[in-house]
Amino acid sequence: MTDKITIDLGTMFEETAKIAEINNYCEIARKLAGNGNNIILTGRAPVWMYLTIAHHLHGFVRSLAYDSPVTGIVPIFNHDPR
Repeated sequence: MTDKITIDLGTMFEETAKIAEINNYCEIARKLAGNGNNIILTGRAPVWMYLTIAHHLHGFVRSLAYDSPVTGIVPIFNHDPR
């Protein structure tokens, strides 16, 4: 059984996300995501951060989605065979 985990990218930095720190952000997201879980990314963060973390998590997580108050949950990928 897999878990659903929400990762708020806005909590990974203080005022402004820095591209020079992207490897650290990816590592934090990877640890929070675990293996084989269903992940939802949310929070105030730049699009480059969302894209890089989504790419980094591919292969480790079962599914990935984006959630915002404007769009609601938007699936990015789903590798669940069910």
